[in-house]
Amino acid sequence: MTGIDLVNGIVGAVLGIIFATLFQQPLQNAWFTIRRRSATTVRSLTYRSGGAPLSSWSTFSIGPLHTSALVVEGDGEQAIAPESVRVQVLEGEVVLPEEMAPWRAEIEEAEQRAETSGTRVRIWNGPRYAVEGLDISRTTLEEHADVRLRLRPTDYFTFLAAQQLDRRLPDGTTPRERYLDPDRPLDAPAFLQCSFGVNVAVVTADHLLVVSRRADHVRSGPGLWGSSVNEGLSRHIDSAGRNAPDLHDVARRGMREELSLEPHEYTLTMLAFVLDVDRRQWSAHFTAHLTGLTGDVLRSRISRGVADRWEHQSIEYVPFRPADVVRHLLRPDRVRRWAPVAPALFHLALVHTHGRSAVERAEAQAVRRLR
Repeated sequence: MTGIDLVNGIVGAVLGIIFATLFQQPLQNAWFTIRRRSATTVRSLTYRSGGAPLSSWSTFSIGPLHTSALVVEGDGEQAIAPESVRVQVLEGEVVLPEEMAPWRAEIEEAEQRAETSGTRVRIWNGPRYAVEGLDISRTTLEEHADVRLRLRPTDYFTFLAAQQLDRRLPDGTTPRERYLDPDRPLDAPAFLQCSFGVNVAVVTADHLLVVSRRADHVRSGPGLWGSSVNEGLSRHIDSAGRNAPDLHDVARRGMREELSLEPHEYTLTMLAFVLDVDRRQWSAHFTAHLTGLTGDVLRSRISRGVADRWEHQSIEYVPFRPADVVRHLLRPDRVRRWAPVAPALFHLALVHTHGRSAVERAEAQAVRRLR
């Protein structure tokens, strides 16, 4: 071996030691990272292909508060303009399937007996609307919501019959099993969707959220805590002549009848369209900010009388801050006593005023405190 070979060998050995020292551990770490990520990806793919498919349609929830409210359109941040909503009333009333028609007859006979016997006040079979469909698209430039709501005439007795979604039909199935697909929540026959209403979150001039409790004697959601204002569409009241109903006008009617508020006393903003998938009831969600009336003034006005006092048995005023409203929603004595669409309504109203980040941060903190 010559002197040159010896020098080359020594240099090579030194370089090998330096390379191993500097790069061996990082290379090993990188290799193990790649293996771990590959295994995780395989497990994920295996789970998704072998388990239930992941659905983009999830109902609204906050921690232990779970509802059947599906927010179909709207995120709270961007308002839905009145001109973006087109309402069409189709010809022909809703007809129940032959096997459900006797249920409606039972209800009508029971109300006739109640009137004859005088045991209770007879329920009025008011004209209503059923939802044939809700179509949503986006405008070309601004990508704002463009909503087309298709309605069909129906009545209250048909609504009550269709609410018996879990009653057994002659063949042993239920209307829910026969006509509804949980993986396609927006697809349903009109006779099972005989309800469309508006829900309003009212905020006073001194930043208090109005929360109302349904009366115990009402047929829908008795005793539950809910929105500030809740009003159903009426063919008799909301459709002047042959015109289709205006959802903003329905909300204004509810504000006047339930809280004695006139349109010049608040600003009204549409936030979302929501479906209660359990009861198949549709709602347009609004928020209304009073321009000059504080909580005390509103309380005094209500004490002097409102048109529909009988629908609510109590009203609370909650500071309209994310942390306060979320704590109120998650109160142990309240978390299971909410009307299905109310928590989503209050969440969207908070987002519209305070921003999504602040609201979601308050919700996450409140849920952590419960653990």
